[in-house]
Amino acid sequence: MDQEMMNRSYEVQVEGDSLERYTAKTFGWMFMGLLVTFAVAVGGYVTGAIFYLNYIPYWYYALVIAELGVVVFLSARIEKMSVGMARIMFFLYAVLNGIFFSAYLYIFDMTILWMVFGVTSVFFGIMAAVGWFGNINFARLRPFLMGGLVFLFFFWIFSMFIDLSAFETAVCAVGIFVFLLLTAYDVKKIQAYHMYYGQMPEMAARASIFSALQLYLDFINLFLYILRILGKKKS
Repeated sequence: MDQEMMNRSYEVQVEGDSLERYTAKTFGWMFMGLLVTFAVAVGGYVTGAIFYLNYIPYWYYALVIAELGVVVFLSARIEKMSVGMARIMFFLYAVLNGIFFSAYLYIFDMTILWMVFGVTSVFFGIMAAVGWFGNINFARLRPFLMGGLVFLFFFWIFSMFIDLSAFETAVCAVGIFVFLLLTAYDVKKIQAYHMYYGQMPEMAARASIFSALQLYLDFINLFLYILRILGKKKS
């Protein structure tokens, strides 16, 4: 589907929002998702609510499963659910991620977190510009990117049972590289979604939310991998 949209992206006449306005809305949803995550994380940190989760057995794993469930459900049902439901699922994921990030405010110094956020923003912005202005056929990179994601997923799964800390820095570097490319790829797909679904306003709106989720995930994962390399835990 992605490659088909890339091939057709300049063949369909678009009605409704201009490409610039459509893109601005997509990034707007992404930034709102990040803001919700930040607000929930700060709220959990300030109130100490994150500590109450320790009374729930295996709460961390339950949270991870819930996050994966939301992403999988949204990805699988995006063409069938209403626009309102797609937005609810997107912000639900942002809230769940905020709970997860509230723990990071206890683990890392705020100066480090702000520094990593700044570095992530710069890298993300550069690759978003590459994706937007670059005349690159990212569809050819898709198998490589999917392979990188599969490798990262299984590495972290195995690291839960086997000590792989000696390889962590190298794997984090791979993660940064993969999500930098994914950022450019997902920004380019905004153009394809706009052209492909331009004559279907409701589907275009769903695609905008889905693109916002993809960009949100790119930013969050970039942040986490950079934090693993640059961040120092509180003593």
